[in-house]
Amino acid sequence: MENLSTKVHPFLMFEGDAEEAMNLYTTVFDDAKIISITRYAANEAGEEGTVMQAVFSIKGQEFMCSDSNVKHDFTFTPSISMFVTCDTEEELDHVFEALSQEGQVYMPLDNYGFSKKFGWVGDKFGVTWQLNLA
Repeated sequence: MENLSTKVHPFLMFEGDAEEAMNLYTTVFDDAKIISITRYAANEAGEEGTVMQAVFSIKGQEFMCSDSNVKHDFTFTPSISMFVTCDTEEELDHVFEALSQEGQVYMPLDNYGFSKKFGWVGDKFGVTWQLNLA
């Protein structure tokens, strides 16, 4: 695993959906990829095969994620969101549509004055995304 000590990484904690979320994010965004996945093995703290720690990137920004082996009384909140500038209108439309499926639209795609095309959506995992056209 790469040295993560010299960067700031958004860290997304899931309860069993980390790999599904990471796969969604790396397929809907242009220039996205999974960098590494470490899974829980038998007799470790988490459920065998789930994500202990993973790193993926979207447009050069690295993210970390994991499946928590502890159930928490909290989840994601819209007060923290990922702000992504898409290079083309086609990419923006595609990403917005994909992330809004089974999720929640906070601001539909539109011209809000500060951007010629912008939308804000919470995906089916509860992670929120502010999507902006370059």
